Amino acid sequence: MQKTETINIQSSTDVVLVRQSVRQLAVEIGFGLVDQTKIVTAASELARNTLDYGGGGTVKLEILQEGRRRGLRLTFEDRGPGISDIELALKDGFTTGSGLGMGLGGAKRLANEFEIQSVVGEGTRIIIVRWK
Repeated sequence: MQKTETINIQSSTDVVLVRQSVRQLAVEIGFGLVDQTKIVTAASELARNTLDYGGGGTVKLEILQEGRRRGLRLTFEDRGPGISDIELALKDGFTTGSGLGMGLGGAKRLANEFEIQSVVGEGTRIIIVRWK
């Protein structure tokens, strides 16, 4: 069973839509409440970053099936300014805005798999996976 959905992130309303869609898929997969909360929180942080720092973009939501294992993969992409120092951006407390700086590092800890690719002047792609 392969299910894919892409959501445009252009406003705060879209960030809420991402949260709702991720929660719905997590429930569908059979995630418990703790895993639902982790993936929804990570998705919310990354959607907010896509909007605030990337100038908007997309997220692709995919249900994964590997044998008996099921999961959810989220791919966030923007064509914003990119991240010049990924290692620094992943550190707790680092922020270029007015937030708490928990975004990228927090999202990484909430996911089972985390991948980030960013090119200054071209944009950023972040892929997270949470397994049941």
